[in-house]
Amino acid sequence: MNDQTNPTENPSRRDFIKTSSLAASSFFIVPRHVLGKGFVAPSDKLNIAGIGVGGKGKSDLASFAKSPNVNIVALCDVDDRQAVTSRENFPKAKYYKDFREMLKKEKNSIDACSISTPDNTHAVATLAAMQLGKHVYTQKPLTHDIYEARILGQAAKKYKVITQMGNQGGSGNGVRRMKEIYDSGIIGDVHKVLCWTNRPVWPQAVPTDNVDPIPKELDFDLWLGPAPKVGYNKEYLPWNWRGWWPYGTGALGDMACHIMDPVYRILPILYPVSVECSVGGTWTFTLREKDNNPDWTPFTTSIHLDYPRNDGKGNIKVSWYDGGILPELPEELLPGEVFGNSDGGVLFIGSKGKLLADCYGANPRLLPLKENQIVNIPETIARVPNEDHYLNWVDACIAGYGKGVTSSPFEYAAPFTESILIGNLAIRSWMLRDNPAAKRTVDKYNGRKKLYWDAANMKVTNYDLANQFVKREYREGWDLKL
Repeated sequence: MNDQTNPTENPSRRDFIKTSSLAASSFFIVPRHVLGKGFVAPSDKLNIAGIGVGGKGKSDLASFAKSPNVNIVALCDVDDRQAVTSRENFPKAKYYKDFREMLKKEKNSIDACSISTPDNTHAVATLAAMQLGKHVYTQKPLTHDIYEARILGQAAKKYKVITQMGNQGGSGNGVRRMKEIYDSGIIGDVHKVLCWTNRPVWPQAVPTDNVDPIPKELDFDLWLGPAPKVGYNKEYLPWNWRGWWPYGTGALGDMACHIMDPVYRILPILYPVSVECSVGGTWTFTLREKDNNPDWTPFTTSIHLDYPRNDGKGNIKVSWYDGGILPELPEELLPGEVFGNSDGGVLFIGSKGKLLADCYGANPRLLPLKENQIVNIPETIARVPNEDHYLNWVDACIAGYGKGVTSSPFEYAAPFTESILIGNLAIRSWMLRDNPAAKRTVDKYNGRKKLYWDAANMKVTNYDLANQFVKREYREGWDLKL
């Protein structure tokens, strides 16, 4: 698991706005219909295959198909029930259950793949497509675990295809406006950031040994992918998988790619050097004797990450809250003024002032709010047309590698995902602690424990049990080889 990547080298992420500007202006591909010709030859179109075409995959494909430059030519889903709408929307597309079979048979017919499976199979599907030279759009979080993210970051350099993670706020005006405000110096040097979300909004998992009949429309073995072979539980599908560690990454994995995106794009940070957390929820009362390494995610967490600044000006503390726990209201916010929005928000705390934004980095504003009426910060950064994350990728694919530029390429998204998933190391390690509800104990993990992170080697240095969550063991038949 050793990797020689220097964690102090930020892979061109500091210039993300500059490259985003290139995508939005100097090399933005204008569709022919905009120029008035009204026709796009089939040979000029981007042929896309969808892997995971229900739920988010359904809406992703619909978003790509808005472009006259796109053909949806193949569909893949392990559950026929989830694929119904996409098959109706794209009746000419060939349909498969196993993405490996689809890629083998359609490799000469497709240019790109959209991956919207559960987190568990993001990495294996994405890498398989990249190895065939296909451009990839992969939903957030980019991967299920840290090691997978490191591999996909390396794959992006090796296979030279256009990549995009599905954190659509990365193409939004909000994060660009936040960058302009930050660069103006008006809030000074940021030393602390608060992030929060209303997730989980899905039913959280509870311990069970139920084994239910497998629906005839579902290939459950394929759905499991690299995860251990277990009996089918109807609670897993179609949405609750987010609450189970073998398949999802919890509230943090679901929403941090949206909410922490401005933090990671704008501030001079790469990997944290330490992380700690607190965990709560009714799951603590349901631990059974064998549940000293539970498979289900907690109801509530707070996570605290310590990032060294790349410019040498000390550290930045980034805190995360979910499950109904919120940070303290800033004193500059007056009664009746809203702290973020219903999905969450982010607050930069600087030496001179504070900058607040909603989920996705939307609606950035200085605190106190009256400051926004008197401060005039010019717009200097080009925007992505219509803030369209999907067409940003489509147009980059058509332009080709080395010419087209996306807002969240894997060179950015992979280390960002690693950084987020370090928070899950703390959560899962906390769940190994000595608990009165369990009759046996994995380790004497009493109270909060700060984990120290060696990014170059992807290793927790002071609590070895945590390292089992850096890289999971794939079951036979699955691998992630470059």
